[in-house]
Amino acid sequence: MSRSTLANFFFLSKVQKLEIALKEERETEYWLEILIEAELVDKNKFESLLQETREIGKILVASTRKVKEKIKQ
Repeated sequence: MSRSTLANFFFLSKVQKLEIALKEERETEYWLEILIEAELVDKNKFESLLQETREIGKILVASTRKVKEKIKQ
């Protein structure tokens, strides 16, 4: 295998892991929203957790885009 093939394999593997993490983040966000809207948890405590979850999602999206750009190079 050439070096570029190995690099692409590495980056594709990284993208898959990031996309799985992003899917998990979205599911977590969904359930936090349900808990908050159903008033099953203290809204003040869980709003900050929801915000942190969204921040993680933004980081994962940015990281995924960056890795995909490297694959195209």
